[in-house]
Amino acid sequence: MSVSLTQSALKVLERRYLVKDSNGQVVETPKEMFERVAGYIASADKNYGNSDSEVEAIEASFYDMMSKLEFMPNSPTLMNAGRPLGQLSACFVLPIDDSIASIFESLKAAALIHKSGGGTGFDFSHLRPRNSRVRSTDGVSSGPISFMKVYNAATQEIKQGGKRRGANMGILRVDHPEIMEFITAKDDNKEITNFNISIAITDEFMKALEEKGEYELRDPRDGKVTQKLEAEEVFNLIVKQAWKNGEPGLVFIDKINKDNPTPNIGRIESTNPCGEQPLLPYESCNLGSINLSKMVKEENGEMAVDWERLRVITHRGVHFLDNVIDKNQFPLPEIEKQTKYTRKIGLGVMGWADMLIKLGLGYNSSDAVNLAEEVMSFILNESMVKSQELAESRGVFPAYEGSVWDKRGIKIRNATLTTIAPTGTISIISDCSSGIEPLFALVYTRHVMDNDRLLKVNPEFERALQKRDLYSEKLIADIAAEGSCTHSDDVPKEIKSVFVAAHDVEPEWHIRMQAAFQKFVHNATSKTINFPSTATMDDVRDSYLLSYKLNCKGVTIYRDKSREEQVLNIGDTTSGSGIQQEIPDNMQIVFKPRPRPNVLRGTTTNALTGCGTLYVTINEDEEGNIFEVFMQMGKSGGCAASQLEAIGRLISTSIRAGVDPEAIIKQLKGIRCPSPSWEKGGTRIFSCADAIARVVEDRIREKEVQNKIEGIEEIKIPAVVRGKNVVGVCPDCGNALVHEEGCLKCMGCGYSKC
Repeated sequence: MSVSLTQSALKVLERRYLVKDSNGQVVETPKEMFERVAGYIASADKNYGNSDSEVEAIEASFYDMMSKLEFMPNSPTLMNAGRPLGQLSACFVLPIDDSIASIFESLKAAALIHKSGGGTGFDFSHLRPRNSRVRSTDGVSSGPISFMKVYNAATQEIKQGGKRRGANMGILRVDHPEIMEFITAKDDNKEITNFNISIAITDEFMKALEEKGEYELRDPRDGKVTQKLEAEEVFNLIVKQAWKNGEPGLVFIDKINKDNPTPNIGRIESTNPCGEQPLLPYESCNLGSINLSKMVKEENGEMAVDWERLRVITHRGVHFLDNVIDKNQFPLPEIEKQTKYTRKIGLGVMGWADMLIKLGLGYNSSDAVNLAEEVMSFILNESMVKSQELAESRGVFPAYEGSVWDKRGIKIRNATLTTIAPTGTISIISDCSSGIEPLFALVYTRHVMDNDRLLKVNPEFERALQKRDLYSEKLIADIAAEGSCTHSDDVPKEIKSVFVAAHDVEPEWHIRMQAAFQKFVHNATSKTINFPSTATMDDVRDSYLLSYKLNCKGVTIYRDKSREEQVLNIGDTTSGSGIQQEIPDNMQIVFKPRPRPNVLRGTTTNALTGCGTLYVTINEDEEGNIFEVFMQMGKSGGCAASQLEAIGRLISTSIRAGVDPEAIIKQLKGIRCPSPSWEKGGTRIFSCADAIARVVEDRIREKEVQNKIEGIEEIKIPAVVRGKNVVGVCPDCGNALVHEEGCLKCMGCGYSKC
């Protein structure tokens, strides 16, 4: 059976998933990748007495659902199944106890996990607060935040290799003595960059907040009360920081432990990096997602959920994920032991927004929320049917005795079954919307590292426009600039009500959708609650309280442009040009950079330097003039990355303040370094600065040539969707990073921080 994939999917697979030879050349097709994964995972059935023909049938069923893009396992399984590394899990939780030995044992374990492509979660709440006495050395403790910075630095170094960068979750209980410092630990966006941080919120704290009272902080060593704080004061600081830059998130730790299936063997204290997988220490999870966009069929002339196909794929998904546990090559023996003890799996969904569109339902509607409960309850029930069936032939999970399932008298194979996880890259492979998020945009372009630009129009949106004879290149270009059709006068209301993008959805509907899925998810749900840039801190506060009221297990918010304003904008962003005003003769003129518009168009060019391939992104203003310049050197870090960022900022500031780009080119061109290189065609590149100057110069010359051509009209498709949810620049391809599913990801090349 052939495999039909989009260009974007092929690019992502070639970059991250397909087998390559020693020269970095791809030597595997997507079909062969699915065959490799299906065969390796199906072989686990041999351990349970299945015949060769039965195993072959199971392999065929696994291949069928992956090749049809109906189900996709988490990235490590696609990358490593049937290969020497063999590490198949996406996420892990490691313990940190209050000793130097424990701290650095877990750091070592995290390094091994990151190297193998996994993410790690930690609870730093057991560490004594800063300046506490250390008896063994007669010194004082440096506190949990200092050790989190040590972990961050180690992750920064390890992430230079491999196919996926390491990611961490750092959690601190709200009753830890150092909570106020932890809340502001990421006040500077350049601090602790390899961590998502969350506060473990207790029911005790929420009760104190409701009653406008105090709550107790306790020393983690002996549980003694160290002081009391006003719950309102602490909560307000959390809200302020989240409003400012999206962190910290909240984890409702008591709600999580209420659903802990094995309280007899331990209390859950942390989650994986995106918060959707609460785990005991040394547990790992393996995840997979059903593509709901494929679970729709035409019935009596109308589109309807294909419940029977959803049942089949749910059963196959549970079978597949249970097999993954047996075939996994774990990075540590402790992890293998604990994972096989509880056999937790996380079957989730993606393509939810696509399903709603095919059914003619708006994401922000009661009908959509009701369907979410119906679909997820069906998946959970069928997952339990399959897990109980596996328990009959394979046995219950080893930690079954004394578990919640034991007390209910339900013999089941897996302690947990369902999770809603981020699906950044696998949703690109599957050509569907991410997780349970609304559409990121209706129309946008994707960039890849070889400077290809792949225009992406939602196919259902395109069909809806064509059906009404409304489709035109101009309309698509206009919608591409906005990402949404909400403000378009050329799109009828009946289309607008169905085709909604993330920022068309009020925060309350985001939360209600998350809560609807969470009702039928054993683990937790990864989702970003999107806010417009104009949202107030009270808006964030209200959303947090609603999330708790509706029994979400955690919440992550992101206010549009909150990080962009602090990191990417240079100069005065509140006034106009700064130079178009009357200035007294005796006053020195100070030129300030122009404020950055919401929409910029640009191109990315690669140049070969002696230090590696340099990617130079040039964005233009509405008149086609150069407005800003950004640089990215492949996978560089440290000084190289910071120097390129500095050069880009200085160039951009100068241009936006009115400096002629030709003067900048003159200053940079010809600067030499010890490692010159040659471009194709024999052009010599003396240094990174020289390469930047040449790219800018080439762009200017191209514009001059274009301006001389008359009588040719061109529809210009913006290179980057309007800057909603933008949080930075992709370290791989230089495209915009967006905040979605509680994670940072690139819609161009598939890079994901998690």
